[in-house]
Amino acid sequence: MKDTEHKFYLVRENVLPQVLKKTAEAKEMLKKGQAKTANDAISAVGISRAAFYKYRDYIFPFREASHGKILTISLILEHTAGVLSEVLKTIALAHGNVLTINQGIPLQGVANASISFETAELKDDVDQLLADLSRIPGVQKLELIGQN
Repeated sequence: MKDTEHKFYLVRENVLPQVLKKTAEAKEMLKKGQAKTANDAISAVGISRAAFYKYRDYIFPFREASHGKILTISLILEHTAGVLSEVLKTIALAHGNVLTINQGIPLQGVANASISFETAELKDDVDQLLADLSRIPGVQKLELIGQN
């Protein structure tokens, strides 16, 4: 691998070491203005300055990595009028730009669907949009299956 190439991994938060979670938390506090300085943030979360500065450029929320990307989600939808429409409306209201929609024929009361959309203009972060989509009545399952 060349020095300029980087590998990225999507990892669930619950398996991250505490120092990485606390570094991300300190960065979020700074971003939201909950801490005025890095020293305030690292004191609040309980990590050392050395740890914060060691990891701060290497950990970031999923929403930052996915901004300006194309995401593909897979859904299992109840075979009820308006469910897919509500999903598309939610993406549109968040300023996501839908590129493709694929939906299978409903079997046993549910249909599989996949939707690809651009995230460059999202008004909220991707985590919030995915949470909003999963709360729509009739959405039985939602998974992020790809990112370009």
